[in-house]
Amino acid sequence: MLQSLRDKMHGWPAIVVLGIAVFAMSFFGIENYFVSRTDTFVAKVGKTEVSQQQYQDAMNRIRQQQRAQLGDKFDPTVFDKPEFKDKLVDQMIGQQLLLQANDDLGMRVSDESLRETIAATPAFQVDGKFNGDMYRAQLAAAGMTPDMYQDSVRNSLQSTLLPDAISGSTIVTNADIDRYMQLQLQRRNIRYFVLPRPTPADSQVTDAQVQDYYKAHQADYMNPEQVSLKYIEVNAADLKPDTQAPSDDELKKRYQDEITRFGMPEEREVSHILINVPKNATPAQQKAALDKANKIAAEATPDNFAKLAQQDSEDLGSKLQGGDLGWLQKGVTNAAFESAMFSLQKGQISKPVLSDEGYHIIYLREVHSGQTKPFEQVRDQLIKEATASDHDRLYNDTAGKMTDLTSQNPGSLDPAAQALNLQVKETPLFGHDGGQGIAANPKVIAAAFSNDVLTSGNNSTLIDLSKTDSVVVRADKHVPATPKAIVEVHDAIVQKILDQRIADAAHEKADVLVSRLSKGEDMATVATAEHADLKTANDIQRVQQDLPQEILTQAFVTPHPAADGKPQYADVALGKGNYAVLAVDKVQPGDLSKFPEEERQMLYRQMMQAYGGVETQGFIDMLKAKTKIEIAKDRM
Repeated sequence: MLQSLRDKMHGWPAIVVLGIAVFAMSFFGIENYFVSRTDTFVAKVGKTEVSQQQYQDAMNRIRQQQRAQLGDKFDPTVFDKPEFKDKLVDQMIGQQLLLQANDDLGMRVSDESLRETIAATPAFQVDGKFNGDMYRAQLAAAGMTPDMYQDSVRNSLQSTLLPDAISGSTIVTNADIDRYMQLQLQRRNIRYFVLPRPTPADSQVTDAQVQDYYKAHQADYMNPEQVSLKYIEVNAADLKPDTQAPSDDELKKRYQDEITRFGMPEEREVSHILINVPKNATPAQQKAALDKANKIAAEATPDNFAKLAQQDSEDLGSKLQGGDLGWLQKGVTNAAFESAMFSLQKGQISKPVLSDEGYHIIYLREVHSGQTKPFEQVRDQLIKEATASDHDRLYNDTAGKMTDLTSQNPGSLDPAAQALNLQVKETPLFGHDGGQGIAANPKVIAAAFSNDVLTSGNNSTLIDLSKTDSVVVRADKHVPATPKAIVEVHDAIVQKILDQRIADAAHEKADVLVSRLSKGEDMATVATAEHADLKTANDIQRVQQDLPQEILTQAFVTPHPAADGKPQYADVALGKGNYAVLAVDKVQPGDLSKFPEEERQMLYRQMMQAYGGVETQGFIDMLKAKTKIEIAKDRM
């Protein structure tokens, strides 16, 4: 058979078959035969992907914030719930939609806004003023360049442009505020009594009932899943570089090579007038803006510059201050603006300078020349930096080798440990809420219970505990979640069943009493018959310390008394099987004359923000309906 096929694959049959093959490969793309694509996104918004790394970073960031805020009340199991994961991904999708809408609408963060935000950051200030040395030092310590940081801040500001614009266009009237405050300051007169905790009609709980309850509530009676880890760690503090301390000659050479770093930067006090140019401006619009800028520049003098700025500038941030931008250093404005600013002499006014925002007329009002710190003043700093650099290089080199070796041998930590002279350490068993040592780190916890480490048995990727401390972990022991023995929880289940019977009996009793009161029986008489103490509370408000919260909440959701003044009644669950019976006798609207004007203004801002949030969500929902969105739940 094979020989027959070989014989037939000569001549015209071979040509036909070959032609079909070539057509198929050219039509479908030959790369499809050799390249396979594996999607890794958690969500895809249009053409933009939200990666697993972005999702995990967001999850870790929220987990760390919650742990810091809640302390002992922190519940790590919340982060494993599908509804929490869905909510986080939905928020990330909404952010991507807003960023895409910014591009479509031509909205962007101005250089002035970026500069003002950076200058207002307390970490970059000395004595309340922006300091260029501090700015560069802080960025260097974080391993960032000014461009990297500015991009980060711009992206952060970018995501608030549309929400701020929507909130700014929201209308809140005085009538809206009045209606809200009349409800918020509303006062009510109530009466209530707490029913004695009843005795259940049946106080016997059989083994069969315990068994049925146990089966129905199995998830409440589980021993938690646990895992222990083996890990190797690289910590810069434990590493000993072989290099000696640098000599004075080496330090002086480094000082000369980096002398600009030790200078007090030159500062320039600047004002400007901005003439905006639309993002997609036509040639006619560009010419009109340039003509206007040239006319202003021709008229501008140091004496009238502030007046012209107040009159003609389209930069709302500086217009009212006469165009004043304060003291500026290199690295905080765009390149064109900076080049023009540093080419001016004190007292000079520039010709129009084009930037992404439009044409600037720049007035240089004052100059502070820079000064260089002497070598002796920075010698100790240079020694520390050189030592730190050696540590950093050794740490980065060792951490890199550990990454390579553990990925090349995914089933064991031993090869990496032996090659790098590291000790394989172990953790005790811990659950999803973490444990001691490295097991308290959210990144380690996430890796320990990940499919790759726990199910597939692989080494984790490199986990950064800090900038100079990292680990690679692998699962050692795994204890799956298991049901607790019924004998272990028998007494607790019996009590649960009895408590539920008591609660049901109390609820039924309260319902009957509410029905009787609604039909006209006297509340005091009913309370006495039930051996309960009738209490009265007049002029209660929504926030009040001397009433049970459950009573207070129900008091303000119960309908108003009838037109004939007949009270409205309701039963109230107080928890632990206790119930109360409530009467709302009178409702009075809030007295707006007692609402201070400053609080009214604060409420106005809060309502603007709240209404703006609702409108923003509506806008996001509209974008969702118009955008193709894919969500990969299996990667969450």
